[in-house]
Amino acid sequence: MKPLGLIAGNGQFPLLVAREAGRRGRPVVAVGIEEETDPALAPLVKTLAWVGLGQIKKTIKIFQDAGVDEAVMAGQVKHTQMFRRLRLDATAVKILAFLPDRKTDTILGAVAVEFLKHGIRFLPSTTYLADLLVPEGVLTRAKPSSDQKKDAAFGLKTAKVLAGEDLGQTVCVKDRAVLAVEAIEGTDACIRRAGEFAAGFTVAKVAKPRQDARFDVPVIGLRTLASLMAARAAVLAVEAGKTLFFDREEFLKGANAAGLVVAGMKAD
Repeated sequence: MKPLGLIAGNGQFPLLVAREAGRRGRPVVAVGIEEETDPALAPLVKTLAWVGLGQIKKTIKIFQDAGVDEAVMAGQVKHTQMFRRLRLDATAVKILAFLPDRKTDTILGAVAVEFLKHGIRFLPSTTYLADLLVPEGVLTRAKPSSDQKKDAAFGLKTAKVLAGEDLGQTVCVKDRAVLAVEAIEGTDACIRRAGEFAAGFTVAKVAKPRQDARFDVPVIGLRTLASLMAARAAVLAVEAGKTLFFDREEFLKGANAAGLVVAGMKAD
């Protein structure tokens, strides 16, 4: 079986992909991004090479030398990295020079095209983790009130509009008023910012209307829970079937203890 290439961002997402691919007998050749990837990935993969953000040509060569023709992008790379001093190679400079904007989908889509030119196809990032997608329904003991259901529906609809512009995928609302929207700072900062204005609000998180399953798939996990509790949020509504749920058992245990409502809902 040919090895699976893995471009690993931060968090546990790439670790879960590597562990599951290995469990199925597929070796993993991983490329870690300096200052982003967790070194704990190393024992889970066949090889782990390190690159700076923006070193596209080096990453392609690592995969080619290892016989990789399929790869997965997993894990977040902080969007704020785009405004730091990057070590862009000539390939990355060329890609960025011809882009109409610096939106996530635009950049990663162009990167995927470049890899495909060299015989490397990106698979959906959920390829090995489909069982972690959030199901539809209320997942906690606490159930949403009538007003909270209205806020969740309003938030999901609003978040879809935001996500459609590739600006962010999370909106915080209370009484059908928007408290905060996600932009470059990320979901957790958005949630905590909403907590500066009110408690007991609803957080809605969705996939993009035309979500490219190869990258930027919405994820919730223990870091999300910590932000929800710190901000005194009351409800987390996420798009069912399109959002990955990490550490589900521990998350729901903490949510139940705090009286937090967590639900998977349809957003279209």
